[in-house]
Amino acid sequence: MDKVSMILTIYFENPFWVGIFERVVDANLMVARIVFGSEPKDYEIYNYILKYNCQLQWSPSVSLDDKTKHVNPKRLQRLVKQQTQNVGISTKSQLALQKQQELKKQIHQQLKHQNKEMNAKKRFEMKQQKKKMKHRGK
Repeated sequence: MDKVSMILTIYFENPFWVGIFERVVDANLMVARIVFGSEPKDYEIYNYILKYNCQLQWSPSVSLDDKTKHVNPKRLQRLVKQQTQNVGISTKSQLALQKQQELKKQIHQQLKHQNKEMNAKKRFEMKQQKKKMKHRGK
């Protein structure tokens, strides 16, 4: 059975407001981070979710321990109240964001390496062409 849940946490990270989407699919956590800029209103968040939910860049999944157990309703109320007062993001989310950042860094390094090689080839070809032109006496 597929279990999907999604949590949005919005907090102020000087000087911008940041949103962390946490999506749990079958005990696997994926995270996406977006920067809102100024403090978003409820309707702006709702519109953002409707328009750009499919365009979010999710981090690689991190497995969670699936511990489903009956919880007393009063305890559940206390947990919900605790989560609404909590302003930070979970450590699993931080790990997922860190993995995503490392992947982006690796891709950037590969592109940088390729550009460097291409520039070196161009410079070499220009030198060779210049040598030929000098040899011809031009």
